Amino acid sequence: MTARRSFRRLILATTTVMLSVGAHAADLVIAMPNWSSGEATANILKVSLKKEFGLDADAVPMGTLIAFAGLNTGEVDIHPEVWLPNLDNLVKKYVTDAGTVAISPMGVPAWQGICATSVAADKYGIKNISDLSDPKKTASLDTDGDGKGEMWIGAETWSSTTIERIRANSYGYARTMRLLEMPEDVGMAAVDAAEATDRPMVFGCYAPHVVFKLHDIVRLTEPPFDAAKWKIVLPSEDPSSWLSKSSAAVGWDTAHYHIAYANALREKHPEVARFLDRIDFKPEEAIDMSYALQVERQDPYKFAEQWVAKNEDRVNGWAKP
Repeated sequence: MTARRSFRRLILATTTVMLSVGAHAADLVIAMPNWSSGEATANILKVSLKKEFGLDADAVPMGTLIAFAGLNTGEVDIHPEVWLPNLDNLVKKYVTDAGTVAISPMGVPAWQGICATSVAADKYGIKNISDLSDPKKTASLDTDGDGKGEMWIGAETWSSTTIERIRANSYGYARTMRLLEMPEDVGMAAVDAAEATDRPMVFGCYAPHVVFKLHDIVRLTEPPFDAAKWKIVLPSEDPSSWLSKSSAAVGWDTAHYHIAYANALREKHPEVARFLDRIDFKPEEAIDMSYALQVERQDPYKFAEQWVAKNEDRVNGWAKP
């Protein structure tokens, strides 16, 4: 199924539900990611756009590939959290080459890698990425007796999950570790359980994230990023041979994430495009968002309403002509 067809089916299903409850068509569509800070940001944008410009926006859950296909056609207006370098391929395709998508100049600094609980690092000596290729050490991470350790590498729809699978293959620990893909709340619940029971665990991680506020987490050391050794081919580019054609036996490049929006928005609602270009979230705010949604289980929309009210002057400043 093509990305566009999947997107159209998603929008059709969403529209059907909206009509069934008597809702009117929204002015804008925001792609809502399936991680906490992205979910919070999508709703902050929804509340802010209504408050500042009187525009109704739908925050629709969808994967990044579907979102970019929608941004390309103008059927999606905004994506609240586009991670780079994870999505460099899509940025080149839609921003640089096609010119149909714009990226806000304001980015949030971030990093990505592999992390371990303090027990895994201190008691079992898992401190470097090379330790994951040592079966004597990874035996401590084997919870089902199959001879391989287990590690969560991200949600199925995340681009970073695909890249972590490439990195595991390139480093060699795909032979000693079973790589698990599951929703973030499930992965983080496993980290909470490991910490509560003093059990060693290794997992894909990124910052800013609330896990570093909750637990004593150790980031594994890796060789520094080297562009010459970083070759990523995504499944969407080569469904049958993407893994064999990829190589990344180095650490991630410096990361950051931005708001993206359809270039058509500059004509349709130039005031919204200007607003999006000015938004300057801070890393500590992303941590607070994660804490509110993941730990406190706050409703994303209600959290967004409170956030916008608390930051009214700042939001007003982003919206000034």
